Amino acid sequence: MNYKFLLESILMNMDEGILVVDSEANVTFYNEPATNIAGISPEKAIGKNILEIFSDLTPESSTFYQVLRNKQPIIDYAQTYMNYQGVKVSTLTSTIPLIEQGEVVGALEIYRDLTQVKELSEKVLNLQSELFKKKSNEKSYSGNGVVYTFDDIIGESLAIKKLKEQAKKIADSMSPVLVYGETGTGKEVLVQAIHSASRVRKHKPFIAQNCAALPNTLLDSILFGTTAGSFTGAKDKPGLFELADGGTLFLDEINSMDLELQGKLLRVLQDGIVRRVGGTNTVHVDVRIIASTNEHPAYIVGKNILRKDLYYRLNVVSLTIPPLRERVEDIPLLVKSFIEMYNNTVNKKVDNITPEAVHVLQSYHWPGNIRELKYAIESIMNFVDSHSINVHDIPSHIIDFLATPGVKLEETLENIPVSSLVDNLNKYEKQLIQRAIRQANGNGAKAARILNIPRQTLHNKIKKYNIDWKIIMENDV
Repeated sequence: MNYKFLLESILMNMDEGILVVDSEANVTFYNEPATNIAGISPEKAIGKNILEIFSDLTPESSTFYQVLRNKQPIIDYAQTYMNYQGVKVSTLTSTIPLIEQGEVVGALEIYRDLTQVKELSEKVLNLQSELFKKKSNEKSYSGNGVVYTFDDIIGESLAIKKLKEQAKKIADSMSPVLVYGETGTGKEVLVQAIHSASRVRKHKPFIAQNCAALPNTLLDSILFGTTAGSFTGAKDKPGLFELADGGTLFLDEINSMDLELQGKLLRVLQDGIVRRVGGTNTVHVDVRIIASTNEHPAYIVGKNILRKDLYYRLNVVSLTIPPLRERVEDIPLLVKSFIEMYNNTVNKKVDNITPEAVHVLQSYHWPGNIRELKYAIESIMNFVDSHSINVHDIPSHIIDFLATPGVKLEETLENIPVSSLVDNLNKYEKQLIQRAIRQANGNGAKAARILNIPRQTLHNKIKKYNIDWKIIMENDV
């Protein structure tokens, strides 16, 4: 029997792919007739380095490089990566060193496609997760008016990490708290998180009252309660201080409260005693007061909007929430969270936002802070037609602001005249691609690695910007 013919027949009908590399990880043999996992023909693969074929792999993540370095086989290793065509694939691989006279002369890898299996398992896992969420109570403190915990404060910036660390330290304190933050920064989320983290108060009521939402006379009776007969139609009714006994009372926008009512609040903070409007009896309450203001405390005290004595009492614990423009590094995380939220509510399957779109969002000044970003993403999610959010999906008022003369973009764009944001971003992207090609000496795979994008994406962008293909192909890549 012709064993060479037999071996060739076996190889040509295998579902598994076979790759052989030399000691430098350059492909010397490649056979994948029945599948298209690698996304490249044998003719193009031979002679290429394995990192040129799979552009998102690195010497640290490549099984070939690990085996060549450690001289130990890696058996049944599951991995996910981009193939030569920029398609994400999952494989189960076994990579074996080829040792001749004690020296590693190369490595052999046998692999088979796991993409469909992996996708199916992920769908099952996501379905299980959704079913679990529906059966479980995600917000363990929702029975007392709280829905947020510290896990809901999204961000990895130093400012947010420091804020969360400080807030956790004072969660069990009896001291009042004054929170300062611009409109939309998430003051109530922070306050609820503090209440949720308190071992003493988390099972007691959490009550929030916006002081700007009511006239001061009505706010007085809402906070302190009323006594029957004190005014026409008045009934015996407990106020928020009594209702929040044992828990937390959050007074939002306290700078809207008039000075007389601020004096009554100060007395409650000092002795813990309240008296209903029109009544003579007093009630002792155990309530932690957390107040917030959307104007700087020093400013409202200086303008006599906030009483100095009340400020000194409230400011025992002072927390400042940074505006979104001062922690733009958190925008990608926030956007991801909002995308996941609105995927469910508007029935979309968006799973990505382009770097260019992120750059635009990070360049905007966000006067409405996180709340404005949230609603911007909600708007985008209602109209987006693809699985990815692009620059053209961003609301026009954001684009128009960034295109306004005199508005500074990031340092990387400072030398580009501001006319059309989309045009400027395209010019900048084209320049980056050209620089990467020159830096890679015309090697497309290397240029893609420099830009940290799949090779197919690079090819698409080269076509989009009409970049001369000779620059890419001059080294026969």
